[in-house]
Amino acid sequence: MALSDIAAGIEVTAEQRDRGVATVDDTGDTLAAQLSDYEAELPCDPAAAAAVVEAYADGASVGSAGRSAGIAPMTAAKALHRLGVQGVSPLTPRQRDVVRDWIAAELPRADALTLTGGSETEFALAAYIETHDPIPAAADAVEGVLSDGGYGDDPLDETMSSVDDLL
Repeated sequence: MALSDIAAGIEVTAEQRDRGVATVDDTGDTLAAQLSDYEAELPCDPAAAAAVVEAYADGASVGSAGRSAGIAPMTAAKALHRLGVQGVSPLTPRQRDVVRDWIAAELPRADALTLTGGSETEFALAAYIETHDPIPAAADAVEGVLSDGGYGDDPLDETMSSVDDLL
């Protein structure tokens, strides 16, 4: 039996409508314009937050990114956290548990500060991070900038072995 025998008797009874390509393109807006909707929730103005993200995506440290945007490094770290950047907290997970205990009023501040072993600045940033969640929609706007800057994507990732390869 040939393919023409199988297809015999098949006919098109309806036509598909060409609806075009569905796109959502915000590339015409600058990152600062996209972040302007979240100005009240950000620790700095949207232009400074955008400058911090762009500098950070280019490989600058949090402090350098903040200074290049004209804001304090602490404010830059807060902005990056609110914009969904992971790893901004200066404390380990165990130290962050101590900060959460202090926030829940289970520990006095002096004891929590001693137990974390961090500086006053690190403790203050960790407390901010524990009490302020990232802004999901703003994080979506920033995601493209961070991925375009190479942040988090390693072009040689496939060439390296992982822990699973050892098992």
